[in-house]
Amino acid sequence: MHRFLFKHIDNSGLIVFRIIFGLLCFLESFGAVFFGWVKRTLIDPQFTFSFIGFEWLQPLPGNWMYAYYIIMGIFGLLIMVGYKYRFSMFMFAIMWTATYLMQKSSYNNHYYFLFILSFLMVLMPANRYASVDVKLNPSLKRISMPAWCKWVFVIQLFILYTYATIAKLYPDWLDTTFIRILMEGKADYPIIGGLLQKEWLHYFLAYGGIMFDGLIIPALLFKPTRKFAFFISIFFHLFNSIVLQVGIFPYLAIAFSLFFFEPKTIRNIFLKKKELYSTNEVIIPKYSNVFITVFITYFLVHIALPLRHHYFEDDVLWTEEGHRLSWRMMLRAKSGTASYRVIDEATNKHIPIKLSDYLTKKQQRGASTKPDIIWQFAQHLKQDFAKKGKSVKVYVRAYVRVNGRHPKPLIDPKVDLANEEWHHFKHHDWILPSK
Repeated sequence: MHRFLFKHIDNSGLIVFRIIFGLLCFLESFGAVFFGWVKRTLIDPQFTFSFIGFEWLQPLPGNWMYAYYIIMGIFGLLIMVGYKYRFSMFMFAIMWTATYLMQKSSYNNHYYFLFILSFLMVLMPANRYASVDVKLNPSLKRISMPAWCKWVFVIQLFILYTYATIAKLYPDWLDTTFIRILMEGKADYPIIGGLLQKEWLHYFLAYGGIMFDGLIIPALLFKPTRKFAFFISIFFHLFNSIVLQVGIFPYLAIAFSLFFFEPKTIRNIFLKKKELYSTNEVIIPKYSNVFITVFITYFLVHIALPLRHHYFEDDVLWTEEGHRLSWRMMLRAKSGTASYRVIDEATNKHIPIKLSDYLTKKQQRGASTKPDIIWQFAQHLKQDFAKKGKSVKVYVRAYVRVNGRHPKPLIDPKVDLANEEWHHFKHHDWILPSK
């Protein structure tokens, strides 16, 4: 284990990855401003649905979230050029994590992945070559890195893709029900819209997706299949970028190929003036045993997190309990309607609630289909009326359809959600059974 983790290898892949990663962080941050994501998600809403336990994290008032994202983008540029790298990387990681935790309406696994990756990059000696830091302090210059700097990314990707594969092995994916629904929303795309409605393509995407997720990491690690896997990866991720429009993730995924190719290849393409490291010296740090313990524990946690939904009752596609942080990507289409019945405890009178008075259209979808967001909105209503001097009960009647099926009741309408507690590791009985 010591030799595996602490053997030094050429650092060309990490150096180039830092440059690309910083650029993508910049594009993600500025793109969120200029394409209206910040306005729709963080400025327009009266409040945001944060991760439960992080309700104190709310967007800055007024238009200050624009400045927040611009500053975050500037840190991305500093990462790219390698100026005060660790500080810049840490600040980006903290700022990205805060915006990730303060809103769930636009949750996706790619934001979660960038959160994980940002903190991993803080630990990386990614500024030891081709950086402003080295220009200012030449003693920082290195042409090698410990092997763990490579394997931490490879293992993280293997966990991600493995769970993505397993999650797809369920009926609505295998018979292309979900793929068909997903592609119906792309019918108006120029040129490719009609093609995306073809049944044969749905089967190709469904089973091709399973094979890609399950085989891509082994295929990149195995030299005879590496180039083929790389070109397949480019096609796969560019398709996702064009059709699914999932931000920087496809390009980030392609950039990870840097850790699979021979350092000499990376150096010859991107860093032609760099000396190639080939000594393979093993340098064991003073606290190596502590490091190994942390290394193993970290990955055990990431292996365990996606399994937790098995310990909840019912189907995760229905309850959403254990859905987040589990690499369950692009697996279901949910739609529904919900009515919130607020009762004044003092007068027993019904107070009408119109969702559009409180929530944006995107938030309304979450408050109609996702139990945790429904519970959070009930808590918000309780607090809102408490400010007006009223103690209320909140009952919800919600009907939800999953993957185009007939709508079914999701929430027990007899339960006062305003006075229910949230349990992170326990099933909530007020979520009605899926069957």
